[in-house]
Formats: sequence, C-alpha cells, structure tokens
Amino acid sequence: MIDIIPAIDLIAGQSVRLQQGDYEKKSLMPRTAIEAIQFYSQFEQVKGIHIIDLIAAKEKATIEMDMISKLRDLTDLPIQIGGGLRDEETIRSYQSKGINYFILGTKAILDTIWLKKMIELFPAQILIGIDAREDYIYVNGWTENSGILIQDYLKIIENLDIAGIIYTDIAKDGMGEGPNFAKTAKLAESTKHKVIASGGIRDHADLKKLKALGIKAAVVGKAANTDAFWQSL
Repeated sequence: MIDIIPAIDLIAGQSVRLQQGDYEKKSLMPRTAIEAIQFYSQFEQVKGIHIIDLIAAKEKATIEMDMISKLRDLTDLPIQIGGGLRDEETIRSYQSKGINYFILGTKAILDTIWLKKMIELFPAQILIGIDAREDYIYVNGWTENSGILIQDYLKIIENLDIAGIIYTDIAKDGMGEGPNFAKTAKLAESTKHKVIASGGIRDHADLKKLKALGIKAAVVGKAANTDAFWQSL
C-alpha cells in the first residue's frame, strides 16, 4: 500500500479545504483539526500528517503556530508543515515544537541560494512544494506564476539533500476528480528524489494507480475526511 499522509489545512484555527487554491472557495471540513488528527492517527496506512497554514502561505508570515503545537501533542506520527516558512527562525520554532519536516515553497522556488542554506542547516528535513498549473510553478499561496518551469527547477535541486518533493497540480486540488497521473509520473521519472503526490486524490483506486506509477506516498485532503475513503482501503 502507498503511504497515506492526510492533510489538515488551517485558516483561523479551522480545518478547511480550498478548490484549486482559491481562497474564495473555502469549505469547512466535517472534523475539526483536533478531531481530524486523532481520527487519522488510528490507521496503520497513515505514515504522517500534512499541515498547511493557508493564510501564512499567502501573507508570508506564520499564523497558526499555536494550533499546530496543539496538534503536534496529539499524535506520534511525523508531521510536515507548510505555509509561511520563509526564514530560519520560523523553521527553528517549528523544530523546537517537535515538527519533523518543513515544506518550503515560494522562497525555495525563488531563492535557491537561501534554499541551499536551509538544507545545510536542516539536512533531509526539507520537503520542496512544487505547486503547478500546466508546466509552471506557482508561488505565494498559488496566486502567482513564478515563470519557472518544473523541469528547469528540477535540474537545480537534483543533487540537494532534501526529504522529497510534494507535487500538486493546482487544477486538480480539491476538485475530487483524481490527481494528474501523467504529470506526477513524468516528474517522478525526471528526478531521483522521492515524489509525494498531492491534489485531487479520491479513493483506493487512485492510490493503487499512483503506486503502479512508482509513487510511494500521497497527501490526501478532502477524501480523507470521509468514512468511505478508509473503508475502501
């Protein structure tokens, strides 16, 4: 079975989901963030928890550290954090609270000199978030096209000591239509790094197809909040 990493996306302490990264298309999840992390932690297929501070991703400043600290205390599973991680101090603050992996997006994409420094300080703990529309990487909470092509960026990071790449096709995220299998597979074939699929995963069939493509882990958001998803495993 592919490793499952359920997602908890936070706005004002609430567990929410967006459609295609659109902050205007926000819906509350049926479980609170606290209920969700306790629920997910019971399943042996779950190998970690993916938590995103959504407002921080857009506003460039950490917002949800207190809530994330509470969530850390509720599970022994590894936790990976994203959203607003743009300086060493913020990463160290999360590290002091027991967070295992740090998802770097916007600044890691736009400032690779800084990225390399963070990797030196936190070896094998950095996950790079590649959030894309078509072949271009988007930044600042998925609101801006960086102008950087995925394949060009992969060449820059290929020999860096990172924990992996989280790939999200923005057009698929929150839509319940399945992930972008073709582009996820292409990315995995283009790098030696572990690729974690994210965005649009619906059920066991999607996970099985990803595994057949060589993907070993997947972030599951909206679907993970349903009992039907877990019953299908």
